[in-house]
Amino acid sequence: MVVTNISDFRKDIKSYLDKVAGNFDTIIINRGKDSGVVVISLEQSNSLMATNYELSHVLTKNLLIRQLKN
Repeated sequence: MVVTNISDFRKDIKSYLDKVAGNFDTIIINRGKDSGVVVISLEQSNSLMATNYELSHVLTKNLLIRQLKN
């Protein structure tokens, strides 16, 4: 995980995005006043969305929990 501010991110955006795409790093960009942005790869985003979708269905969630316990 890499933490930076918006100014540094703008200065070297290509390098930061290469880290995200190539190394699956997560970039946290502080924007001041408790505000920020997280940059993740498309693959990581798709994985999170799929997990969220699966866990949003109660039956699927309960089945997964039972399988993990066994």
